[in-house]
Amino acid sequence: MAKVKLTAGRIAGFKCEAGATQSFLWCDQVPGLAVRATRSGVKSYVFQRKVSGKSMRLTIGSVKAWGIDRAQAEARRLQIQVDGQDDPRQVKAEKNAAAEAKRDEARNAEAPAMDAWEIYIKARSPRWSARSLIDHEKLITEGGKPKTRGRKKGEGATTIPGILRPLLLLPLAKIDADRVRAWLKDEAPARPTQANNAFVRLRAFLNWCADRPEYRALVKTNACASRLTRDELPKKAAKDDCLQREQLPLWFEHVRKLGNPVHSTYLQALLLTGARREELAPLKWADVDFQWNSLIIKDKVEGSRTIPLTPFVSSLLAALPRRSEWVFSSPTAASGRLMEPRVGHNKALAAAGLPALSLHGLRRSFGTLAEWVEVPAGVVAQIMGHKPSATAEKHYRRRPLDLLRQWHVKIEAWTLEQAGIQFVPEKAGLQLVASHSKKAII
Repeated sequence: MAKVKLTAGRIAGFKCEAGATQSFLWCDQVPGLAVRATRSGVKSYVFQRKVSGKSMRLTIGSVKAWGIDRAQAEARRLQIQVDGQDDPRQVKAEKNAAAEAKRDEARNAEAPAMDAWEIYIKARSPRWSARSLIDHEKLITEGGKPKTRGRKKGEGATTIPGILRPLLLLPLAKIDADRVRAWLKDEAPARPTQANNAFVRLRAFLNWCADRPEYRALVKTNACASRLTRDELPKKAAKDDCLQREQLPLWFEHVRKLGNPVHSTYLQALLLTGARREELAPLKWADVDFQWNSLIIKDKVEGSRTIPLTPFVSSLLAALPRRSEWVFSSPTAASGRLMEPRVGHNKALAAAGLPALSLHGLRRSFGTLAEWVEVPAGVVAQIMGHKPSATAEKHYRRRPLDLLRQWHVKIEAWTLEQAGIQFVPEKAGLQLVASHSKKAII
């Protein structure tokens, strides 16, 4: 392999040999440096040496961009790496990776936190319920769309942006304790509950970012310190909304008058089962057993639980149209099932002249009204899906469905009696209830 002194003239006249794909003009001054000419006429400087016993070739650059002196200096630098037992290719790859990481860090530092939020939602949403995902999406809505509800006649009101949107449009590095405090001061007076819920979700998001290497350096660890909620948010009063015994006639009367039978049935079933809102809403026909009078519903603690299907609730469900797999179906909802029952409930409350009552207040009402029938507290807790607290409840109480049904039927019958509803179950239904009751007593 002949070596020559590289000159501008020699390089200009050098060509790839006939029949070859590439040819080399080796430098006699710097070991490993050569000019490579390809069949297509492209010429470039290359460096070739052995690393760890294997031949390695690295392209330095085009002869049009690199002068001879500069190419020789680069070859000497690469030779120093080889002498130090380093592979220049690996060194270059690590350098490029470090540079790219630095560029990514700079981009992340300037990018709005909304970009990280979208990645966070995609990563975490499989663990959430449909309701939780909707709540997260509402936090960042753009706003400015015409209102479809709550608009007074003649008003052209539009929706307002999601409560977290102003913060998430800032870079992550700028969301610090001072910024969050100012945000809370602006939002808490007008919508304290939403501000508190948004704060909790913001804190979860920032904690997630702190665990990610690409965002870790940008997150301010004290941005959502607990003291901020103590200082800027009013203390939450314990909720105690609950239907009183004397309010039952009016409540049932106006809920049963609702034009949508699915809404009406859902609200009555919510009160008479003591279930949580999203435990009952996704009920499927496959989970309803009219033969053995049982319901399999979602459970916040265990994932699912089986509760009695009482006679009145059974008659309500049996009368619903079977339009899909969902018991509480909705032809207009994208999910195919009931998603927002509060509108109908609030309408019924207003027509009845009753005070505000949340859907969770119906669950609270079930537990409270059950005391009139003197039902054992453990039975009510098991029907409602409360986690056992006492040692006896945790380890020594395994009530069968028949025993729960015996008491649940009593709660329902008493509630209907107080509401002034004359309900006579079908003969077959009465026999089935009687049969189960006897088994429970035995």
